[in-house]
Amino acid sequence: MKISKKTILNIVLILFILSFFVTPLGHYGKIFLNRILAFSPTVIEQSQRQVITDYDWKLKDEEWNIFNFEKSKGNVVFINLWASWRLPSEAELGSIQELYDQYKGKMDFYIITNENRPPVEAFMEEHGFTFPVTYLIIGEKMPIDPQKVPSSYLIDRSGHIVIHQKGIADWSNRKLYKVLDTLIEE
Repeated sequence: MKISKKTILNIVLILFILSFFVTPLGHYGKIFLNRILAFSPTVIEQSQRQVITDYDWKLKDEEWNIFNFEKSKGNVVFINLWASWRLPSEAELGSIQELYDQYKGKMDFYIITNENRPPVEAFMEEHGFTFPVTYLIIGEKMPIDPQKVPSSYLIDRSGHIVIHQKGIADWSNRKLYKVLDTLIEE
C-alpha cells in the first residue's frame, strides 16, 4: 500500500498539534506564540488618564519585609501583576526583565505576585529573572485591581495611569522606551 505525500503531511501536522498538548515542546510553543502575539502596550490619551490618589498601601519585598507603596510617590512606577503558574505571565516576563535591565534605578518596579516565596524563587531561578519580586498582602487595600493576572500599569510622577494593560504585552520596544524617557525627564 502506497502512502501519498498529502497523507504524510496530514500525519505530521496532527502529531505537531498533539505535541502541544502532551509534550514540553507544547509548553514552549505556547510561550513562543504568546510572545509573538504580544504587542506594545497602548498609551492612554492624556484626557482619559485616571489618577492614583492613594499611595498608602502595603506590600512585601523579596525578604518578606512589609513596606509602604507611598515610597514611590513622585516617581515613575511600573506595576505588573503576575503568577508563575499562568502561561501568559511566563511569556511576558522576559520582556519585563529586559525593561528592568534598561531602566532599573531610573524608575520603580513592582512585579507583584500573590504566591508564596518558595515556588516564586524556584520559578525565578529556573528562568534566570533578576528583577525584584514584590508580594501582595491579600486583603490589603490597593488603588489597582489585583484580580486580573497578568495586567500592568505605568504611572507617571504625578500619579496618572499612562498605561493600563490587561493581558500580556511586549514591554521591551523602542516605542515604550520613548514614552518612558519622556516620563522620566519630566
